[in-house]
Amino acid sequence: MSNPEKTADLSLTAKLESLLFVASEPTPLAQLGVALGLTTEKVEKVLTELTETLSTRGLRIQTHRGRVLLTTAPELAPLIEEFLNLDATTRLSPAALEALSIIAYQQPVTRPQVDAIRGVNSDGVMRSLLSKGLIQESGRTEGPGRPILYSSTPEFLQHFGLPSLSALPEIDISDILAENGNQEVLKG
Repeated sequence: MSNPEKTADLSLTAKLESLLFVASEPTPLAQLGVALGLTTEKVEKVLTELTETLSTRGLRIQTHRGRVLLTTAPELAPLIEEFLNLDATTRLSPAALEALSIIAYQQPVTRPQVDAIRGVNSDGVMRSLLSKGLIQESGRTEGPGRPILYSSTPEFLQHFGLPSLSALPEIDISDILAENGNQEVLKG
């Protein structure tokens, strides 16, 4: 049985850490706020403090589209894989990496847009990325045929050891497209 007086003595950072520890999936900031009796802005502040605290430990905070997850430090993946007797992390083909990078930087994006940038049909690669949970259907466009929009998932961040999409290296894809003569691709 818990002692409410001792619980009250714990810091907000400790309380947030415990909630994230028991969460089985990425948790919305608003849900954490309700549980802690805080505004979303205050949760973000406490989350920043927790992120700093964990930076020298074996855990990390991962954020994706307003949801938060406590994960292990990506640099410890080999140790964890060995400890749990896991096979090496799933390898992605060059085609899958190419399509995944387009989706990560351009999301949400349609398969025809990915095809146009790559210059080849991406059906098989997209199915593979969907089955691995690295991308997800995130809606439909308003255009003819209402093609499906795709975006990355929290599993994408975990696979690459990223805390959030903002940690992706900066690139200007319009320069790359212009070099390949595809500057109109993303407008469709």
